[in-house]
Amino acid sequence: KKTKDITKMGPKIALFLALAPPAPSMALARGFRRLATVRPPTRLAATVKAQELNPQGFIDSVNVQYESLHRSFEQQFWGTKMALASEEYSTAELGRTKQEMEAFLASEDKLKETRALLAARDIDLTEDQRVTLQLFERTFKSYIMESETARQERRRATELEGQLERARNDLVLGAHLPTQDGASIDFVEMSSVQLRAKLRVDASEEARRACWEGLRKIGDFALEKGFLELVKARNAMAKELGYEDYYDYKVTQAEGFGKHELFKILDTLKAGSDPLLAAARAQLQEAKGEASLEPWNLGWAMAGDAESALDPYFPFEKSLEVWGRCFSKLGIDYKGATMTLDLLDRKGKYSNGFCHWPQPAWRRPDGSWQPSSANFTSLADPAAVGSGKTALTTLMHEAGHAAHFANIDMPSPLFSQERAPTSVAYAENQSMFLDSLVGDAAWRAKYARNRLGEAVPWAVHEQGLRATHPFEVFQLRGMLAVPYFEKALYELPEDQVRPEVLAALADEVERALQGSLASRPLLCVPHIISDEASCYYHGYVLAEMSVHQTRAYFLASEGGSIVDNPNVGKVLTEAYWKPGDKSPRPVHTPAHTRDDERGLHLSQWLNRVPFLL
Repeated sequence: KKTKDITKMGPKIALFLALAPPAPSMALARGFRRLATVRPPTRLAATVKAQELNPQGFIDSVNVQYESLHRSFEQQFWGTKMALASEEYSTAELGRTKQEMEAFLASEDKLKETRALLAARDIDLTEDQRVTLQLFERTFKSYIMESETARQERRRATELEGQLERARNDLVLGAHLPTQDGASIDFVEMSSVQLRAKLRVDASEEARRACWEGLRKIGDFALEKGFLELVKARNAMAKELGYEDYYDYKVTQAEGFGKHELFKILDTLKAGSDPLLAAARAQLQEAKGEASLEPWNLGWAMAGDAESALDPYFPFEKSLEVWGRCFSKLGIDYKGATMTLDLLDRKGKYSNGFCHWPQPAWRRPDGSWQPSSANFTSLADPAAVGSGKTALTTLMHEAGHAAHFANIDMPSPLFSQERAPTSVAYAENQSMFLDSLVGDAAWRAKYARNRLGEAVPWAVHEQGLRATHPFEVFQLRGMLAVPYFEKALYELPEDQVRPEVLAALADEVERALQGSLASRPLLCVPHIISDEASCYYHGYVLAEMSVHQTRAYFLASEGGSIVDNPNVGKVLTEAYWKPGDKSPRPVHTPAHTRDDERGLHLSQWLNRVPFLL
């Protein structure tokens, strides 16, 4: 059960400022205080006798078993999310392999043996053994559920999620669009990705509104097909374990502190960006008219023409080459990894990019290197305007995850897995930093080229910058809306978890956080359904802060540049990637830094508007 005693846990330092050994430019890394988890573990008795213990034998056994269970689950995850046709893949097998893996990680006996090894005075552990056992302890603590009721609710949630995913794969999405001659309205089947793309670039307001309404139907479908019961099961599990609710459970497991501490950070960011949101909406309305603030018009009003002008300089067929050349020049090495890429949108495929690792990278006991294997996906539609740029950005993002986990060089595969106790914000910082390059003028001058090899003209880049940068706060507030919605969702009394209540709640949060109904309705965000990604979106918000700090670090040192700077890969590898989960790494915690450090670089970026006007 959770307690309020936070004095017994180790430090959870954040913000990823210390990219390199201490240097004057990194002085603001000082001033961090210890941040302890709000849920000390139940201390299971270490009953194993010291003379019976074999540290390396135990470590090897855990490594081999976990590696096998992890691989089986990840194969099912990929096959079901990609809607692969083989009978080998099914949501039933996905649920079974997930439960087997989690049961292994939730072994009380393994936690007892781990603690006995760490406590034994007559065993001389090597440094690698000690570090590995400390990671085992943190990992097993994250999964152990001492309540059978909680375990039952966990299994029920897994089954409900599988049922909802099967139903979602059969959902026919699309929009009722006017024909070319305008004589009639026809239903056109489109994926959620195609609907969102058309929403940004189609010149017809009627078509854009139809696409937005098509996206809204995803939420209606989820509310009818089991999402309500899934929410109840998740909450029942978390409360049985002593947490306030499922959000509190998820954030504590991943970040090391509870929901209230997290939302102190997010509330500060929300309050600080309130004036920026109001100013941006007023500016857009003045420039484009009141109708520009309608959810189906917002994206088009900001950047529809600019996206069309940029489109020729992001040909989809060049994406792989651009990624490879760019990362190579940055000094990023995948250390022999094997990567499987699924880049095109299609019916039934999971509607969000992701990267997972069937084979974690690690250093085996004999000193040999086990390279990773990675599966990652984007959702390109080469025929759609703007799809090349979107697909490349997603590719850079997921390839950033792949680079991170390919470079973890530690003596167990458990150092290189993305689940708890890995910090979401720590993981997302890597990928978001690398995908941020796609918007840089320096990067575009080198890599954004049309099919004739011509670089994007400055005038086109400037057009896009003027069209979008004054409204960057819209993207931030869109990210913030997801955790605020999930927080409110899991705080609902169980008798209020009804379709009409959830639909109204989503609209209420959209208006409060984004100023109006959202272009991307909250109930169509795929993260809220998936166990791995639910109560996760705060990680993107917190990572956005650390991305701007990471960029500021490289621009102030390491040669003063990012694009084609080989020091970037070296620093990322040594400071961020190689240690994996060696030390607890939570998210940015402004409440525990000096006031002038709270999201400083992100704030400066959002406020960098006057020179554009």
